[in-house]
Amino acid sequence: MSEQTDRPGAESGPTSSQCESAVEPEGERGAGAEPQASRVQAEEEESAGSSSPQPETGWNPWQARRRRAPFKTALYMVGVLTILFSATLLPPIAVAWWYDDLHVVTPFAETLAVTLGLGLLCWLPVCRFKVDLRNRDGFVVVVAFWVLLSLLGALPFMLGEHPHMPLVDAVFETASGLTTTGATILSDLDALPKAILYYRAQLNLLGGMGVVVLAVALLPMLGIGGMQLYKAETPGPMKDEKLTPRITETAKNLWVIYFGLNMACALSFWAAGMSPFDAVCHSFSTLALGGFSTHDASIGYFNSLAIELISGIFTLIAAVNFALYFLAWRRGSLWVVFQDAEFRFFLGVIGGIVALTCAYLYYSGAFPLEEALTHGFFQSLSIVTSNGHTTSGYSSDSSNWPFFVPLLLLLGSFFGGCVGSTCGGIKAIRFLLLYKQSVREIRLLIRPTAQIAVKLGNRPIPDRVMQAVWGFYYLYVFCYCALSLALVATGLDLVTAFGSAAAGLNNMGVGLGDTASNFSPLSDTATVLMTVAMIVGRLEVFPVLLLLHSDFWK
Repeated sequence: MSEQTDRPGAESGPTSSQCESAVEPEGERGAGAEPQASRVQAEEEESAGSSSPQPETGWNPWQARRRRAPFKTALYMVGVLTILFSATLLPPIAVAWWYDDLHVVTPFAETLAVTLGLGLLCWLPVCRFKVDLRNRDGFVVVVAFWVLLSLLGALPFMLGEHPHMPLVDAVFETASGLTTTGATILSDLDALPKAILYYRAQLNLLGGMGVVVLAVALLPMLGIGGMQLYKAETPGPMKDEKLTPRITETAKNLWVIYFGLNMACALSFWAAGMSPFDAVCHSFSTLALGGFSTHDASIGYFNSLAIELISGIFTLIAAVNFALYFLAWRRGSLWVVFQDAEFRFFLGVIGGIVALTCAYLYYSGAFPLEEALTHGFFQSLSIVTSNGHTTSGYSSDSSNWPFFVPLLLLLGSFFGGCVGSTCGGIKAIRFLLLYKQSVREIRLLIRPTAQIAVKLGNRPIPDRVMQAVWGFYYLYVFCYCALSLALVATGLDLVTAFGSAAAGLNNMGVGLGDTASNFSPLSDTATVLMTVAMIVGRLEVFPVLLLLHSDFWK
């Protein structure tokens, strides 16, 4: 990108001639759209060399409407996505009608009306245009949509009688659900209306695979390409890899797998003794690695080793690249999953953390052997993969959980899980590539003239990918340090500040110190900082920082 910027006549973003043809009359969609776009581009390239516009006999009156309009592009996309999001408020309304009173239905109905109205207000003025979505448009739309969703999704928490939350706390709760962080300010969850509890779980469900990735599967019905949104939304250093040639099919396949696993998880919880409502809500938060529960004691409320084992198993499943499940299904063999280098590395690291946790819980006398194995397996997977569900006593001052274990798991949450999963953190593939790069540097010190490539499996990794991994790692650590210092500046002690920063940026949701079980002790300033951190962590730093760079807007 820097080479393109330095060369005369080249830019990293769209040039003046490339930025044309942003919108197109609705009547030109279909099979003839590409030839027509080629003719328009040829006409524009011919006219680009002249210093002033020249009248032509074949001038097209629609040409002015085809000029690139980034603001209209963003307005169109945000409007469409907001309209789609308004439809997700129908299930909570149904739950409120079935379980609760009319006064619980009203806040969700009002939120639906506001969301749908705002979406139509954005979309209708530009609905006659076919939007040409570019890469930088995708980043703008994704960041704007996540911020807007956090604001709109907070309305049920603000408009309801119980809970009735202020703006800062309501936005925090919504962002925590959508980013699958699972940090909460609410208390006495067992007394909340069922619709609120379901709504929190649904926020986890939507945020798990990404609201925008879901939209990518639906956008072709409106004639809109979605690759730019997919690249801005999905995590990982190699975002151009797709399961299928069409990005829409990729998004649909991911969501089919995601919903299938949710159904299997809900049925397993139900068979283990949960009520149907609890089983559905906990399956949503488990596969999304979101951590929201219907009870203050989280999974520990059920006091069931079987439920903890089921939660741990599905947490492990959710931390694996969903693309591997698709490939395994298409090829009819799970061997493709175990052949993946990142998956093997992830199993090795997570297995070591689980073994260390179980051994420490047993030999320290915290739990007998069976409970040490069960609690250690469940809690290690839940925290490291950024799920955030907790078992009995973990988030309290109980002496059964020595401080070494929460600290170990908090540091492990930076590792996260596999790229292409619903987990947070830095991701296993980046740690694997950094490890291989470190080994390469050691070998080069021994043999300076050797030609040694960093390989993932049998495939050499391009230098551009390694540069992106190093850049991401630096920015991630820098954001964590800056956030920790900012939280300390608000008056938090060091343990609480560093634990809260890790819980927010890693989208893990379980802090240390005062925020071990609930984030209500935070001040409004600290709450806003945590909200920003959760969104930055969910979008993996770069999309947000891009908008703050001056070159992006040139």
